This record gives sequence, structure tokens and C-alpha cells, in this order.
Amino acid sequence: MTVELTMLAYSVALLVILILIQATAGIAQHGVVPLAGPRDNLAPPKPFPARAKRVVDNHREGLTMFAPLVLIAAIAGIHTGKTVLGAELFFYSRAAHAVIYLLGLPLVRPLTWAVGLVGTLMVLAAVLGLR
Repeated sequence: MTVELTMLAYSVALLVILILIQATAGIAQHGVVPLAGPRDNLAPPKPFPARAKRVVDNHREGLTMFAPLVLIAAIAGIHTGKTVLGAELFFYSRAAHAVIYLLGLPLVRPLTWAVGLVGTLMVLAAVLGLR
């Protein structure tokens, strides 16, 4: 398996971990029974569960751009230094972004997000044959 596909698999694993963190935070706030129901009358989430939801949504959004590009590159046989670096930038920055987001650290989070976007754009450029 290529590095790019490995980084994609790691990125999906990160999403699973983030969803489990989000679920655990929700259970800690509301309890299992209310969350097993329709959730119509739940109190608004406290800060950490709210951040956990936002980081899941944010990572899912990043994956919707990154994953198809990695798959296109794999199918097309595009495997270059640019695609490897782009995939690594995406995964490692997204892992750092998740930790920083969950900890609620200001200012640094957007920088890690931007590095992940640069990684995605590097793979996109390679797929489109841009230099």
C-alpha cells in the first residue's frame, strides 16, 4: 500500500477516534438513555462536547476533499514526492489540529488546519498534473 493510502487509512482511524471522543463527551453530559432516544429535548452541549462535535465535523469536511484525491491518485498510478508529502501533511496536521481543537487552544488551530489544506492542495495539483 502506498504512503498516500496509508495516510488516508490513518485519517479515517482518526475520525473514528474523534467520534468516540465525541460520543463519550455526550454520554458524560447527558447520560446513555437520553442519547439513545430522539434527542429532541437535550440541553445545549457544554464547551468540551461542543468542541468535540466541531472537530468531528471539521475533520469529516477535510476528509471529503482529501479522500477522493488520494483514491484518484491511486487509481491513476500517481505516486510522487508531492503526493506523499501532501498526504503526510494532511494526516499529521489533522491529528495536531484535533488535539489542539479538543484542548481549546486559540490561534494555533487555524495554522494546523491550513497545513492540512496545503497537503490536500498538493495532492490535487499532482492529480491535475500541475507543477
